[in-house]
Parts: sequence; structure tokens; C-alpha cells
Amino acid sequence: MFEVHPNLYIGSLNHCFYDNRADWAVVHACKSPCHQRALGYRGSLPRNHPHYLVLERGNHLFLNIIDPPQPLFMPPLFIESLNFIEKHIPDKKVLIHCNLGCSRAPSLALLYLAKRAKVIDATSYRTAVENFVKIFPNYKPQRGIVIYLERNWQKLG
Repeated sequence: MFEVHPNLYIGSLNHCFYDNRADWAVVHACKSPCHQRALGYRGSLPRNHPHYLVLERGNHLFLNIIDPPQPLFMPPLFIESLNFIEKHIPDKKVLIHCNLGCSRAPSLALLYLAKRAKVIDATSYRTAVENFVKIFPNYKPQRGIVIYLERNWQKLG
């Protein structure tokens, strides 16, 4: 687990926990196993399920997000994550984790730091990345999330 800003941490599946801890909030940025476990399904949910993309339960936000080479992301995944982080970070440690801790989770942290906390340059995704890797050198986003954030940078946040 790596602290990138006061109360904001990036982690991998090794740092995941499901219990409600008074001093923590968690963004689970992985379909498997977290979103699937929270909603009790295997494979895929029907697109019309009320929690198809996002489920907020207590201090946990579960995202139906994978890391494909093509940008298949939906805006609510990012907007709901930013809102959740912003809501909890004043009085809790916020862990954002994905499976490996190098693409989805740090991308959400980067977006928060640029668009909401405004502590890194938000001019473009590229300039934000240049600032973010100084804080988190292990940032290795997959091709799909890079394309999505480059195309949608101005709309997010």
C-alpha cells in the first residue's frame, strides 16, 4: 500500500478488505473478485441490473471495472469514484485498489488529485501523468484506460 496524498492510498488485491473499519473507506476497482463477491454473481451481470457499474455499501465502493486494451469504460465509474473519495477523505483513509495496483487504482487516484484535490496539473491527462509519476513511479496504465482518459479528460471530474 502506498500513500500518494494525505489519507489517499493505492493498493493491490493484497490490500483488499471487506469489513467496515471506522477509519477507512475502500474503492474496489476490480470486477473480479470484488464486484462479483459484493453482488454474489459469476460471469457478468445483466446491463439493466441497478448495480451493474457501481455499488456503494457502507465505506466501500465496488466497481464493475476491468482493464481491457480497448476503452470500454463508462463515465459513472470515474464520477462515482471521485464523489466517494471526496466524501470520505476528510475524515478517513481512502484505499483505492485494483488487482495489481498499477493501472486502474492509480488512474483513479491521479484523476482525483488532478480534478478534485487540484494538487497536480490538470491541463491534460499527459501533464497529469508527468506530475503523478513523481509521486507514484509504479504507474503503469493499460492501453485502454490511457485512451479513455486522453479522450475524456475534459469531461471527467
